[in-house]
Amino acid sequence: MDREEKASRLSRELRTDTSAALRRRRGIVGLSMIASASMGLIALYQTGLIRHLPEPALPLMNADKVDASAEAYSRFSTPDAILGLGSYAATMGLAAMGGADRASEMPWVPLALAAKVAFDTANAARLFAGQWTKERAFCFWCVLAAAATFAMVPLAIPETVAAARRLTLQKPE
Repeated sequence: MDREEKASRLSRELRTDTSAALRRRRGIVGLSMIASASMGLIALYQTGLIRHLPEPALPLMNADKVDASAEAYSRFSTPDAILGLGSYAATMGLAAMGGADRASEMPWVPLALAAKVAFDTANAARLFAGQWTKERAFCFWCVLAAAATFAMVPLAIPETVAAARRLTLQKPE
């Protein structure tokens, strides 16, 4: 199969395959998009394109305070929402990479996705906890992004297990 045929097959599989593995991967892409939308809105505020972050009038919510904090600008001299956008784009790329049988054809990709989702989850938990301990407030958009991130975990597990099994069952040449 030549390169164009492989690309056409991948296009068809990613868009139309109904396997459980691809449905879960689409879920990870969708959840990453939700988190990215939240990060995009926060980035508008953190870079001065908007002056206020709208959020529901819920107790303990103060997105302006949380997202203007020193912590939000402490890594790489960059607003953390910009870093979050890049991170979620990488997660989406790993979720979209490869066809329906990638756990057996490219087992390193599901393992890389699992590592990335684990990193994202740990980071989301750290940031969530830090909002309360440092600012005594939460950002609604950050909480939404964290919830979307946590929801990725069970979606990544089955393919990760399948890829690990594939690698452990492979015989050395």
